[in-house]
Amino acid sequence: MKLRHGITLCSLPTTQAGAASGDTPNVDVVLIGGGTMSATLGTLLQSLQPDWSIQLFERLDRAAEESSNVWNNAGTGHSAFAEMNYTSPQPDGSVDIQRAIGITEQFEVSRQYWASQVRDGVLSEPRSFINTVPHLSFVWGQDRVSFLNARFEAMHRNPLYAGMEYAEDPAKIAEWIPLVMSGREGSDPVAATRMPIGTEVNYGELTRQMMDSLAQRDNFELSLNTQVRDLKRNADGSWKVTVANTSDGGNERSVNARFVFIGAGGAALPLLQKSGIPEAKQYGGFPVGGQFLYTTNQEVVAKHDAKVYGLAPAGSPPMSVPHIDKRILDGTPAIMFGPFATFSSKFLKNGSWTDLMRSITPSNLWPMTKVGLDNLDLVRYLISQLRMSEEDQFEELKGYYPEAKRADWKLWTAGQRVQTIKDVEGKGGTLQFGTELVSGAEGTIAALLGASPGASTAPSIMLRLIEEVFPEQVKSEAWQSKLRELVPSYGQALASNPTLLSEVRAMSRELLELDEPDLGQAAIDAPSPRQH
Repeated sequence: MKLRHGITLCSLPTTQAGAASGDTPNVDVVLIGGGTMSATLGTLLQSLQPDWSIQLFERLDRAAEESSNVWNNAGTGHSAFAEMNYTSPQPDGSVDIQRAIGITEQFEVSRQYWASQVRDGVLSEPRSFINTVPHLSFVWGQDRVSFLNARFEAMHRNPLYAGMEYAEDPAKIAEWIPLVMSGREGSDPVAATRMPIGTEVNYGELTRQMMDSLAQRDNFELSLNTQVRDLKRNADGSWKVTVANTSDGGNERSVNARFVFIGAGGAALPLLQKSGIPEAKQYGGFPVGGQFLYTTNQEVVAKHDAKVYGLAPAGSPPMSVPHIDKRILDGTPAIMFGPFATFSSKFLKNGSWTDLMRSITPSNLWPMTKVGLDNLDLVRYLISQLRMSEEDQFEELKGYYPEAKRADWKLWTAGQRVQTIKDVEGKGGTLQFGTELVSGAEGTIAALLGASPGASTAPSIMLRLIEEVFPEQVKSEAWQSKLRELVPSYGQALASNPTLLSEVRAMSRELLELDEPDLGQAAIDAPSPRQH
């Protein structure tokens, strides 16, 4: 690999991409953005098709510095163990867990993929990027206790959640989360669920290790300090990607690619719009930032070995769910609480104040306006968040840590997220709270839009991407064999196959060096999945 900080080094080697111009170097794949998504797709394609040439462009001077950075995200292995926004109360009092099942299965794919990368030497020292931290849901107030009980009844009978515990006894909950329960006053009933196999993930370290592995490949090239300026389709169907060096005055160069993936976080929407593909016209975006209170006081940190999720206020986006988490920030144990919503017109933490205005087009102006009119609860929530003082934020923390001391806590501004707005026929503009994979009709360009659960499910998202854009290769025995090697459960539903679930969890637990109990027999013994 040739590491490039701009355009000062030698040009790319020419491949058989069939470019429109003989003066422009050709590659098989261009990846835009140096975060978890591009790193995952890059390592996946190197395993499946090692002869393909790959060029990655990152506009900052280091990979994984935006949303993938350990300080810019919640670090949760989003497995739906604790995130109550992935389960929906029903009119009859039951709880629909189908979305949670989908997310849990996706995170199991992530565990398998990361484990196989450890086995193959792509990743090393697993505890530098993943550690066992139990995941808990915690509520107070009778209505919320009733909901959590119904949620537990629906979940713990499913093999995916076998081993989940439930308690309404304050003394029992205090054993699990003493920091949350100590000093708690009032007569409101409380309840909690606990899943002992939750994880804390450093996506920045994970991404950097994957990038370092790619760096050992002769057919991979990373260009740092390099911003994509334009995307144009060539006559032969390939893409001309024009980039500029941000560190030497903006000198431009171009490369032709047979396939382009835009995994640039908040910048993905403007770049997708530059491509001119019809599929891009139906999308808009609204940026939402976040802040966290954090402490590295080790006396406090020692009292909290959990990620504890509450319920989000009505009308708020999923990324606003309050949670108090044990974190390991590049080796330093810490606790973070939040998030508190902020607003900036930037689409990236290191973006431009003009990002939002430049993303508005004649085709998405009305859908974006309609979303604002249809989501007044969300608008009111954001306004209330912006009006919060640091004292107000600290009072929110005390709801989850009654004995918190102000001097122990500092405020940190995390990464930007862009909530996707989609023009849906018959509905107008709708707010998409998950991630959205957008690909052109010819399968030569794709982009990932949206936020949560994001990096936690990157392997599943990238597997879905290659199924969409490389369907013939995916059908081949060579790719099928390699995919099953990378993800043993590939193509199979784990919720309905507890024996396989037990096997893949045991494999990932061993290779990832996770200090978690073996719930395999509990999963096998669980009743057949059904909703309660």
